[in-house]
Parts: sequence; structure tokens; C-alpha cells
Amino acid sequence: MTVDEKGMMLDARVIPWPRSVSGQAADALRASASQPRAVMPDPSDTEGWRATIAQVDGAMAAAYTGPVDSSIMVSTEQCAGVGVHRARPESLSADDQRLYIEIHGGALVFGAGDFCRACGARDAALFGVEVAAIDYRMPPDHPFPAALDDCLAVYAAEVERRGAHNIIVGGGSAGGNLAAALMLRARMAGLPMPAALLLLSPEVDLTESGDSFETLMSIDPVLKARLTESIMLYSNGHRLDDPLLSPLFGDLSGFPPTLLQSGTRDLFLSNTVRMHRRLRQAGVAADLHVFEAMPHGGFFDGPEDEEKDREIADFVAAHWARH
Repeated sequence: MTVDEKGMMLDARVIPWPRSVSGQAADALRASASQPRAVMPDPSDTEGWRATIAQVDGAMAAAYTGPVDSSIMVSTEQCAGVGVHRARPESLSADDQRLYIEIHGGALVFGAGDFCRACGARDAALFGVEVAAIDYRMPPDHPFPAALDDCLAVYAAEVERRGAHNIIVGGGSAGGNLAAALMLRARMAGLPMPAALLLLSPEVDLTESGDSFETLMSIDPVLKARLTESIMLYSNGHRLDDPLLSPLFGDLSGFPPTLLQSGTRDLFLSNTVRMHRRLRQAGVAADLHVFEAMPHGGFFDGPEDEEKDREIADFVAAHWARH
């Protein structure tokens, strides 16, 4: 190893598969690492982006849409002019006003349609409440602020319908960016905060300036590189440190109680821990869960994912109980 004013230069070394997690988790890391990263087009290549989005959306839907719980009723509708996949447990009483608003991930350009719908069904089964999964508009046709406008429109309509105290908002990855930015937009619009907020490995800093973007580059087997191309496509020339693009840099005072989750191999670890510190500095009740060797989004197989889901479900249940 050599050290200079730029940093540390490490000799070639092997990063072993972790022995500190379950066998299923270690196997999932190996499997993820063997998959190549999709090549992203230049932001100016609209047709290239259309083709890439179709390919990635299909892969995301195939990987995420397992058997649907037969007790979950799912429908697709318009809410305030925005496409929403509404999922509701069959056993839920008709007068239960609780709602979880799911804002899907996908690098701000992927995850529409079937993946978004599957996220809604999964969350309804996990939380036991009605879920509105927002199928927000995205580039190349609808760059910033279209997605955020859609999220605000749905949130405002549901606040009027059932009250903010009956709503919890959450999102993972790019969805975490939009969930946090939605809090800023809601406050600007004079809307009350929801009962709680979930930020799961959130992309809250589109400048991608955190330490883990250097230390975990190529070590996270799921998120193998920065989101440079999709961020450029989404931001459409706006300053990346604008709080509505990078909520990490916003005024977080008055945010609702928040759970944040990441892992020690997650490229977005710095996003998550920095957002946690910013929330705490703003006086917001914020819980941080960092899982051993977990990459971006989880292992997708193993007891660690079950534990993560239990923590998230317990947090949500506790905040419903307060209202």
C-alpha cells in the first residue's frame, strides 16, 4: 500500500466471501457478482434508453414477481391523474383507513409497470394494510420534476381522503430519494407530514459524494457502479445538490419518525448513514439498521432478509399504533 495526498493506493487483493452471514446470503452474493452490469446509454440517446429500460424492466419484473399472495387484492387505477397499483389484504375491514405509500426504486428510470405492481402486493402482505404503489412518470419522456410531481399529487389526494396520520411513506434506492424529496415538497405545499417514513438504502445524494462510493465501488455485487448516466437523464440539467434532487442537503426539520436501512457492502451506505446523521441533527427520531455484508437492496434470499423485513414491519406497526 502507498499513501499520498490523493489517498491510499492498495495492492491487488481478494475480497473474500463473508463467513459472518448465512450460507444462503453468501451464495446470493456470489450469484449477484456473476451478473454483468447493464451498459447505460449516453443521456442524449433517447432510443437507446427506451431499449435499455424495456430490457431492465423485464428483468426486474421477472426477478421480483413471484407467486402473488391470493389474499391480496391488487388493482390498477388513477389517483389524482397518476397511475397507482392499489393492493389490499382481503381480510382488511372496509373502514380501515391506514395506507402505506410505496415509491419504487430503479435508478430513477426503471421499475415501472409489473415491478411496481409487485412491490405493492408484497408490501400489503408484509404490513397488512392497504398499499398505494405509485407508478410515477420517468425519463426519457418525463425527467425531473415529473416523478416528484406525481408523488406529491397522490400524497395530497390521500391526505385529503384519509388524513396524514393514517399514512406511512416509504421507498428504496431511487424510491428513497423520492420519498425524502416528497417530505420537502409536502412541507412546501403546506401539507402535514405522514405518520412515519421508510428510507431503504436511499439514493438521497445525486452528487454521489459519500465515502462508500469510493470504498465499496465494485464490492457491492448488486449496485456495481455509480448511477451517473441515469442521474444525468433524470436531472435534465438541474443542479444535483438541489434538495429536491438530493434531499440529503435539504432542511430536514419536522420530518416524521424515520427508519433507514443499509448494509456493509451497499454502495449507498454513505447515503444512508449521512441521512441518518442529518435527521438526528435536525431533531428527528431516526433509526438506522445496517446489516452485515448486505449489498444494495438485500441478499434477496436468506434469514438476514427475513430479519430486515421484521424490523421494517415492526417499525410500521408501532407507528400505526400511535394514531
